[in-house]
Amino acid sequence: MTNIYKPTACEILSIKSESPIEWLFRVKTNIKPEPGQFIQVSIPKVGEAPISVAGYNIEEGWIEFLIRKVGKVTDAIFNLNPGDFLFLRGPYGNCFPLEQYTGKNLVIVAGGSGTAPVRPLIEKFINDKITTVDLLLGFKDLNSVLFKDEILNWKKKSSMILTVDKGCGLDGECVGLVTEYIPQLKLINDIQNLEVVIVGPPIMMKFSALEFLKLGIPENQIWVSFERNMSCAVGKCGHCKIDETYVCLEGPIFNYTKAKTLLD
Repeated sequence: MTNIYKPTACEILSIKSESPIEWLFRVKTNIKPEPGQFIQVSIPKVGEAPISVAGYNIEEGWIEFLIRKVGKVTDAIFNLNPGDFLFLRGPYGNCFPLEQYTGKNLVIVAGGSGTAPVRPLIEKFINDKITTVDLLLGFKDLNSVLFKDEILNWKKKSSMILTVDKGCGLDGECVGLVTEYIPQLKLINDIQNLEVVIVGPPIMMKFSALEFLKLGIPENQIWVSFERNMSCAVGKCGHCKIDETYVCLEGPIFNYTKAKTLLD
């Protein structure tokens, strides 16, 4: 009988600092995720944490995770080096409905580390020539801006607004919360052909969704991603349960028609 909790040792290929507290880890693995899914990442005798997939290449056999130094497990991960091993199990959860987005106008709103789970989604659609992408990315300040090299490329291939909550903007970009700039998005005028993805802190997703609703965007065209106290990832422990919904099984991707009852 297969042990659903048993992870596999996977070698760290590279580590890149994206911000003072967030590093990008590339790990060798044959796991084949889809955009939006997550992996349980662990260190023996230390603990385990659910981490969104921030990038992958199935042909080359690697996955990337953006990991923030915020607790016991992540503190231990930050002490590792290329050549060391992380233990992975997964992928878990559902993915973004890629077929539904294909050929549409796709607006992606991401806040802070919420940029990580939409990074594979952006990379997939920004080059497909049949899906038009609008990006609205928000960060706390300039030191918190993630994936700077990718952002420069995304800006060339999409209509993008990048904003910081405070301080000076990046290369003349905006200052303020992402909710302030939603009405400026170009693609929102073609409502029938629009899909909206929002990923970030729960409060940011809640008020961003409300802004789109004010503009007449139907609930069923809005999607969010969130992880809530996930532990086992297989619907056994109940830590992620909200009412009758297990986030680890039914999510982390939710249509807003469902998510509006789950967002804190």
